Amino acid sequence: MKAIDFYFDPISPYAYLSFERLPQVLAGCSYAVNYRPLLFAGLLNHWGQKGPAEIGPKRAWTMRQVAWLGHRDGIALQLPAVHPFNPLALLRLLIASAPEGGTPNRHAVEQVFRHVWATGADANDPARLQALHELLPLRQDPQSDAVKQALRAATDAAIARGVFGVPTIAVDERLFWGVDALEMVAACLKGDAWFEPAHWESLAAATPGVQRRR
Repeated sequence: MKAIDFYFDPISPYAYLSFERLPQVLAGCSYAVNYRPLLFAGLLNHWGQKGPAEIGPKRAWTMRQVAWLGHRDGIALQLPAVHPFNPLALLRLLIASAPEGGTPNRHAVEQVFRHVWATGADANDPARLQALHELLPLRQDPQSDAVKQALRAATDAAIARGVFGVPTIAVDERLFWGVDALEMVAACLKGDAWFEPAHWESLAAATPGVQRRR
């Protein structure tokens, strides 16, 4: 059985769609998932990027596209009342639900994703957050320094691994970014020779001809 890492932030609709589609796309593969929450804004700050929802026309396109993808794939998706929003409360709940040194289970991740993307409500509504707090089997105080530090450490570890966006799925040393990479993950797990290390590395060998100044 192959262990894979699923890096995500519940702020991302693409991460939600990938989470929902993962069991179907990887049917027949032998795998176990480590769900690794991180702060997407931390990735953006590190790599010098803006999120899709921070660029007006791109935000409008993103919301239309994810609504279409949910419709196409039969995934319940309602755009939240406010987006983007601060996901820290949700991320800390996920970290607090995990066993010491481990990662949150699929049930906890599912509850958080659907809290955001399946209701159309405000993800940070205090009453809804309290209800989610009571629903999840928490092992630590989400507001503790230990949980806050664990989230920072998880984000730093993802950056050190080369993660630049969410969702990202790691299979050994290979990183697969985006909802449209799920079929690549399945092919890799099934042993497609296209993913042999020499070929995989050769595809990233092109030298940039122009680099834009920030």
